[in-house]
Amino acid sequence: MIRCMACALVCLGMATTAFAQNTDVIKQRKEAFKSLIPHVKAGTAMMKGQAAFDLAKAKEIFSSYATIAKPLPDLFPEDSRTGEETRALPVIWEKKDDFNQRLVKFVNDATEASGSIDSEAAFKAAWPTVMGNCGACHKVYRAEKK
Repeated sequence: MIRCMACALVCLGMATTAFAQNTDVIKQRKEAFKSLIPHVKAGTAMMKGQAAFDLAKAKEIFSSYATIAKPLPDLFPEDSRTGEETRALPVIWEKKDDFNQRLVKFVNDATEASGSIDSEAAFKAAWPTVMGNCGACHKVYRAEKK
């Protein structure tokens, strides 16, 4: 009886540890995505003419996208499929290579845009390409908000 209880406690401890790791990584990726929002809003405002174009700010927006998105592939380990009200769809883990390639493309496009834009026209030309990466990935790999 004592052995059974000890085994159960060990198993419970292992499950709790695994769950905590799962929760932590989901929180990290949610925070990473949330940290993109101010940059999206600032870029969208410049794109729509609701804010004055600022070349330094535009470069910073694209640079921030690349910096924030670069570690994202590591924030989707197998044990993070559920928990913390994640909106990540199971297809991420079924098509992990495609998902990671999309993130790499986003990082590369944002990095290129950050380094190459030199005018409002160049910003407005790069914006749809970079932001198109977001939408294309969300359509396949993210559940709708409830």
